[in-house]
Amino acid sequence: MKRSISKSLGSIIALSIALTSCKKEDTYTYSVGNPTVTVESEYEAAFFGDSLTFSVQVADNEIPLSTVKAQLYYTDDMVSETIIRTKENGQYTGKIYVPFYKNVPNGTATLKFVVQNISKKTAEQDIDLELSRPDYPYLTLVTADGEYQMDKVGPNQYEATDAFPLSVKAYIKAPKFGVNGNALTFGWVNNEIVLGSTTDIPFSYSSPGMYPISFNTLTFEGSPFITPTINGTSFSRLDDEHFQVDIELTEGEEITIEGFEDLASWWIDSDFFTDNGSGNLSFNAMTGKYRITADITAKYFAVEVMNGSELARLNADGTGTIWIIGDGIGKPSVHTNQIGWNPGKALSMAPKGNKTYQVTLVGDKTAYKDYLNFKFFHQKDWGGEFNNNSISTGSDIIFVGNGPNGRDPGNIGLLAGKELEEDGIYIITIDLSGGNDNAVLTMTKQ
Repeated sequence: MKRSISKSLGSIIALSIALTSCKKEDTYTYSVGNPTVTVESEYEAAFFGDSLTFSVQVADNEIPLSTVKAQLYYTDDMVSETIIRTKENGQYTGKIYVPFYKNVPNGTATLKFVVQNISKKTAEQDIDLELSRPDYPYLTLVTADGEYQMDKVGPNQYEATDAFPLSVKAYIKAPKFGVNGNALTFGWVNNEIVLGSTTDIPFSYSSPGMYPISFNTLTFEGSPFITPTINGTSFSRLDDEHFQVDIELTEGEEITIEGFEDLASWWIDSDFFTDNGSGNLSFNAMTGKYRITADITAKYFAVEVMNGSELARLNADGTGTIWIIGDGIGKPSVHTNQIGWNPGKALSMAPKGNKTYQVTLVGDKTAYKDYLNFKFFHQKDWGGEFNNNSISTGSDIIFVGNGPNGRDPGNIGLLAGKELEEDGIYIITIDLSGGNDNAVLTMTKQ
C-alpha cells in the first residue's frame, strides 16, 4: 500500500526549534485506498442546452468513498458539475447540464467522471463529447398580446414578420430539442439579451407596420432596436424606460424628435419647449448644452442645464442654473412625480438670459393648488441655497419663509387664503441681475 507524506515548511522549521524549545508535531496528508470508476452510460454527442443522465459504478475495497463528480469542460474551462455523495460502493445516477452559451461554436467537449475516497485519493474517466447547437425548427416571440412564430431563415437565425406597433416588448422561447433537450427562454437583462430571462426585450422600429423581429441563437443578437434621436443626435438607453442625451441647443431652433411611440401624447415642458400644436417644437431656453432624459412611462422629457460634461450649478456671477427641491411641485405631474426632499429629483430651472431663470406651475397639475413648500438651490444637491436673506418677493400669491412665518428660511409657501386655480398657469421668475444674494422672485399668472 502506497502512502504519500507531505511536510509543511513550517513543520521543518518547528523541528529545528524543538531542539531548544518545545516539540511540535509534523503535519501529514494521506492519500490511500484504491478508488475505481466505470461509466455505464454512453454518450458520444449532445446538444447545447441538454440535460444528460449518467450512470457510474464506483468502488474502493480499502477505505470508504466520499464523492463522485460529473464535470463538463469546454476546452480547459469547467462549465458544469454535478456532485453526488457516495456512502458505499455501487451504482450512482445523476444529470449534468450542457450550458447553452452564446458565441460558443460546435466542437468537442470533455465529460469527466471523478471518484474520491475519504483520504482524497481519486480516480477518473474522461469521455469526448461532440457538442452542437440545436437546429430549432422555430422559436416563439411572446408578447402581452399574443405569441408569434419565429421561422428559421438561416443558420441559427429566426424571424417573425407581422404588423407590429412601433415598439414591441417580448421575450423569446425555444422549444425542447432532441431527447435530452430543455425549453429555453431569452429575455432582457442589463441592456442585452440573455439566456434564462423572461423580462421583455424592448424591440422597436422606425414606424408601425409590417416588419421583422429577429434573433440569432448563436450570437444572442436581436433586432430591430431603433435608437431615438433629437435633431439627429442619438439618445443612449439608460434602461427600458429611460433614454438620455447631452446636446447643444440653440434658442429658437426647431426641435425634431424621432423614435418614440405616440409622441403627440407626451407632455411638453413649456419652460424649455414651445409646442405649436401641430407636433412641431422649438427650443425657448438660452442657447447652451442640456441633458435631456426621455421618460417613456411618464411620457415627458426632463431637461437639465449642463456645464461641459457635468450638470450645471449656479455660478458666482449669476450664470448657470437654479435647482428646485421640495414639496408641492413635480413634472409632468405633482401627483405622480413630486420632487420631495430628494436632491436626485431636483428640477433645473430654465435659463432665460440676463441671469433670469423660470419655472412654470400649473394648478393641480405640476403643483398642488393648496400646498407649496419648496426651495431654490445652487446645485442638484444639498449645499448652496437661497434663504430669506438672499431672495425676496412682492408676490400676492406666494411668500418666502423666514421661520416664524410658517416656512423654514427660504422655503416657498402660499399666502394665507391663497391657492392656485385648477389648470391655472403661473410663471415664477428669479432675477439675479442684482447678485446672487439679492435674488428677486416674481410670480405671474397667465
